[in-house]
Amino acid sequence: MPLSNSLSSLIVKSLCLALLLSACKNRSKDPLQNTSVQKDANKIKVAFYNCENFFDTHHQPGKQDEDFTPDGKYHYTQKVYEQKLHNIATVLQSMSSNGGELAIAGLAEIENDRVLNDLCNQPELGDKHLKHICHNGPDPRGINVAFIYDPALFILIKEETIPVIFTGTGHSSHGRDILHVYGILDGDTVHVFVNHWTSRRKGEDESERKRVQAAQANKDAIDGLMRTDPNTKVIVMGDFNDNPTDRSIAQTLAANDDPERTKQAMLYNPFTAFDLNNVGTEKYRSSWNLFDQIIISAAFLQNSPQHLHFDLAKIYSPQFIIDDRKKGHNEPHRSFVGSRWINGYSDHFPVLIELNK
Repeated sequence: MPLSNSLSSLIVKSLCLALLLSACKNRSKDPLQNTSVQKDANKIKVAFYNCENFFDTHHQPGKQDEDFTPDGKYHYTQKVYEQKLHNIATVLQSMSSNGGELAIAGLAEIENDRVLNDLCNQPELGDKHLKHICHNGPDPRGINVAFIYDPALFILIKEETIPVIFTGTGHSSHGRDILHVYGILDGDTVHVFVNHWTSRRKGEDESERKRVQAAQANKDAIDGLMRTDPNTKVIVMGDFNDNPTDRSIAQTLAANDDPERTKQAMLYNPFTAFDLNNVGTEKYRSSWNLFDQIIISAAFLQNSPQHLHFDLAKIYSPQFIIDDRKKGHNEPHRSFVGSRWINGYSDHFPVLIELNK
C-alpha cells in the first residue's frame, strides 16, 4: 500500500534531520575545521565554473580525447595537468575569501572522476575535505558536468543524471546529461541542476533547437518538483551557451528577470541585469557573452528566519584570472592560445551567488 504524501514527507524530513545532526557531530570533532565557517555562519556561496578542457593525461577508450595527452596536439603532459589542477584549485579556494564559504559548485568540461579526485586533493583545498560527483556521459570528447561540495555545509541525499534527447530532425540524438543533485544546504533542502548545453559552433540558429530541448528537460524536472511543493528550493546552473534573454532561458525555462514578479513556483535569473549591461563571462570575436548563469526558484527570495535567502549574484573575476597580456580588455586568462599552454585558468569567468540567513 503506498505511503501518503504527508507520511512520506515526514520520513524524508526525519532522515534529513538525522543526517544533519550526524554531520554537525562529526564536524565538531574535526581538528581541521575551518574557523571562518563559524565566523560567517550566516553566509554561504554557490558557484558555477566552466573549467575549459579539464582533462587528465590518459586516453579514454571510445572518446575523442587524444589531443589532451602528452603526445597529442596540446602536448598535455603531467606537468601541464598538475599546473591546471593548481590553477583551478586556486580559483575555488579564493571564492571563500572576503566573508562566506564556498559550499557547493557546479563544474563543466570535466573529463572524469579522476580529475575531480585530484582537484579536491590539491593543497589549496585540502582543509575543506571536498567531496565530488561526476558521471561519464555521452559526449564524444568525454567532457562532463560535475559537482563538488563541502560536507560541512552540504549533505548529499541523492544524485542522478537526466538524459537530454534531441528530436525533430527525423532521428534522435543524445546531448550532455543534466546532473541533478538533491541534498541539505546549510539546513535547507535544495535541488541543484548542473548543465552544459550545446555550443553555437555550427551557428546560433542551427543549434538553438538543441538548447531549447535541454531547457525543456530541466523545466519538466522542476515542474514535477513544484507540483509536489511550490516552495521547493531549486538552483539551475550551467554554461547554457545562451544569454539570459535568449529563448531557451527566458521563454522555455521561464526564468524571470524581476524578483518582484517572481511568484511561487517560478524561477528568477539574477544574471539578466549583467547581460543587459553588456557584461559577460566569456568573449568571442570582441563580443561578450553571458552563457554562465545561476538561476534560482522563488523560495530563495523569501527572507524567512533560519532559512537561506538570495543576497547577491556576481561574475567572479579577481585580477589574477584576468589576462594581463590584453591590457584594458579584462578577458579571462585562458589555458591555451592555439595549442600553446600559457598557464591560464579558463576561457570563462566563474559565476556565483551568495545566500544568507
